[in-house]
Amino acid sequence: MRLAIGFLLGSFLLAQEPYSYYRAGAAADVTTKGRGGCVLMGGSTDVAEAFAWMIERSGNGDFLVLRATGTDAYNPFVLKQGRANSAATLIVRTREAAADPVVVEKVRRAEAIFLAGGDQWNYIRLWKGTPLAAALQERIDAGAPVGGTSAGLAVLGQYYFSAEFDTITSAEAEADPANKKITLGKNFVRVPHLEDVITDSHFSERKREGRLAIFVGRIGGPDILGLGVDEKTAVLLDTDGRGRVVGKAGAHVYRNGRPPRSFPSGAELLLRKPRE
Repeated sequence: MRLAIGFLLGSFLLAQEPYSYYRAGAAADVTTKGRGGCVLMGGSTDVAEAFAWMIERSGNGDFLVLRATGTDAYNPFVLKQGRANSAATLIVRTREAAADPVVVEKVRRAEAIFLAGGDQWNYIRLWKGTPLAAALQERIDAGAPVGGTSAGLAVLGQYYFSAEFDTITSAEAEADPANKKITLGKNFVRVPHLEDVITDSHFSERKREGRLAIFVGRIGGPDILGLGVDEKTAVLLDTDGRGRVVGKAGAHVYRNGRPPRSFPSGAELLLRKPRE
């Protein structure tokens, strides 16, 4: 009985830790020169090719998965996709932890950074404007490839749907474009060629075409681009603004005053101006 109580207490205390860090692969960091780029992944089953692309563009450096909840399940998966020196998961659960020098240093030492799925409102309310976010921006500016899936994808564009008041369906958004659940923000991070872009995930599977069109319309302007990415699919965005669709399905582009365009797996699209 005492062992059971001790185990439960230990589990409870662990769950309350402000951050957790798990590492696999080499114990010592390496320093490599990255070649930038961004993975825009639509959720559900991860696209192995996208992780291999990030690892290669990181110079086979130290790969870091950032999340606010969840486990370290990505670590062995990442190590199977390429020759990364290490794979680590950093779970940051509070704004205080996002200012902790130990946490910030873990981000600064990463050569590739991937934001896991979950709830994007956690990322925004816990990390935006913190030293963690500043360190993430430093790494992007230094050429470290970055990526995200589902909620992680949601915060990579200049504009984002925060989901502060939960998600919203296309039917709800189209019925009331002023719905209070349409909570839009901007500048979580600055990723090259994602200026004037808002992203959406699980796109075709959850019928999010209508809500992305409303998001784009709410932001307004001819330069705003909505990028919807289907599940099991990713866009590999190079530093020249050209993206390549990989995975099982497609990516979809929405702009004010123009018909939407769809790009199947294997297609290329342009996110820098002039845009496709």
